[in-house]
Amino acid sequence: MIKDVYRLAQTGISLILIVFLCAPAAAEVTTLDLPDIGDSTGGLLSPEFERRLGQAFLSRVRKQADLVADPEVNTYIESIGYRLVSQSDNNEQQFTFFVINDSLINAFAAPGGIIGINSGVILNADSESELAGVMAHEVAHVTQKHMARSVEMSKKMSIPTLAAMLGAILVATQNPEAGQAALMAVQGVSAQAQINFTRTNEQEADRIGIQLLARSGFDPRGMTGFFRKLQQSSRFSAQAPEFLRTHPLTTRRIADASARAAAYSGALEVEESMSFPLVKAKLIVSSHKAPGEAVEYFSRRLAGAGRGGASEADRYGYIIALTAAGQYALAREQARRLLSGDPENVAYLLAAADIEVRQGNYDAAFEIFSKTERLYPDYRPLVLNFANALLKAGQPGLARDKLREFGRFQTPDITYFDYLTRAEAEAGDQVESSIANAEYYFLTGETRVAIEQLRHLLRQQAPRPDYYQSERIRARMAFLEQELELERAMKLRK
Repeated sequence: MIKDVYRLAQTGISLILIVFLCAPAAAEVTTLDLPDIGDSTGGLLSPEFERRLGQAFLSRVRKQADLVADPEVNTYIESIGYRLVSQSDNNEQQFTFFVINDSLINAFAAPGGIIGINSGVILNADSESELAGVMAHEVAHVTQKHMARSVEMSKKMSIPTLAAMLGAILVATQNPEAGQAALMAVQGVSAQAQINFTRTNEQEADRIGIQLLARSGFDPRGMTGFFRKLQQSSRFSAQAPEFLRTHPLTTRRIADASARAAAYSGALEVEESMSFPLVKAKLIVSSHKAPGEAVEYFSRRLAGAGRGGASEADRYGYIIALTAAGQYALAREQARRLLSGDPENVAYLLAAADIEVRQGNYDAAFEIFSKTERLYPDYRPLVLNFANALLKAGQPGLARDKLREFGRFQTPDITYFDYLTRAEAEAGDQVESSIANAEYYFLTGETRVAIEQLRHLLRQQAPRPDYYQSERIRARMAFLEQELELERAMKLRK
C-alpha cells in the first residue's frame, strides 16, 4: 500500500495521475464553493478546481525542478503541443507545456492541462514524430479527463488528502527520504484497482494519441516506434527507463497500437520540420557537464560526416557549444557558413546574434536582431532575446517598448515579466515595474505576495500611481483576491 505508492512515486512526476487513484476509503468529502459547469464527475473536480490544482502543481514544479528556460526550446515544445491539441475533439482545455532539464526518459500529465516533458525524451527521439507521439499520449490523458475519472472512482477523497498526496509525490521525485515521510502521513488504499484503471487509461491514451498524430500531420507510427525502442533498450539494462515504469508496456499493447497506427500511415504525407534536430542539438550541448565536452562531441560528429557532408543540425550544435565555451571567433565563422546557405533561418540568426551579445558587440547583435525582427516580428524567442540584449547594453527604454508591444498581442510568461520588471525599473518607472513584478509573483504561485505588492502600490505616496494605473491595479487585485480565496478553499493556501 503506502510502500507500493512510495515505490511508484520514486519513478517520477508522471505519476501525478496516481494521486487521484490513492484516495483513502474513509476520508471525509470537503465541500467547495466553486463553479460547477456540469462535468460528469460532479462538483469535486470542477473545471475551476482542476485549473487551480494544476496551477498549484505547476508552481511547485517551478520551485523544485530544473526547468529549461531557453525560449526557443519552450516555444518549440509548445508548438508541437498546440498542434496536437488543435486536432482534439475536446480542445476547450487550456494547456501548459514545458521541458524539465533531466536526461531520464519521462513525461507526465497533471490536472489543468499541465504537460511536462523531460529533455531525455527529446534527446532519445530519432524524429519529430517520435517526440510528438509521447506528447500526444500525454495530451490524450488530459483530453479524455483521466484525472477527473479517477476522482469519480474515489468519491470519498478529501481535498486536503489530494493536496497532500500531490505534494508528497512531487517531493519524492526530488528527495526520496522526504517523500517517504510525506507519504507515510497519508493513508493508502488498494493498489490493484489503481493498476487496473491505469492500464485502461494507457490504452485509451494510445488510441486517442495515435489519432491526434495522424490528424496533425505527424507519423502515427512515431508513438509505437519510440515505445518499442524503450522496451528494447530496457532488456539490456538493469533498470527500465522512467517512462516504461510510469507507462507500463506489454507486447500486446504495442501490437494493438501498431495496428492502429498502420491503418493511418498509408494515406499520410509526413514532413518533419528542421526545428526538431536543432532543438535536440541545443539540448545535447546543455546535457554535457562542460561546454568544452560539447565542443568535442560535435567536432567529432562533423569530422566523421565523411563525403556526405556534415548535417546542419550538427554544425548548429557546434556553434552553440563553441559560444558557450567562449570560442567566439570560431563560432562566428561556423554561423556564417550556415547562414550562407539559409540566410533567413531564425535559429541560425539568433545563434549569430548570441555570439555578438556574449562578446559585447551590441551594435552587431542589434543589426542581426533587427533583420530577424523584420522577418519574424512576433516570434517570442526573438523578442525576449532582443530585450535581454538591450538590457545588457544599457538601453532599458527600448527593451521596455519592445516588451510592452509584444505583451499587447501575445500571452506573457514568467521570463517576459522578469525582463519587463527590470526594464521598467531601469527606465525609471517604478510603478509599472512593481505591477509587472506582481504578475511575476502570481505566475510563480505566490498569489499572496502579488496582492501585497499591488496593495503597497496603492498606499505609497511616491511614486504614486496615476488614475489609470490605480484602476488597473484595483481590477487586478480583485481578480487575484478571488484566486487566493479559491486556493484557500482548496486547502492549497492558509
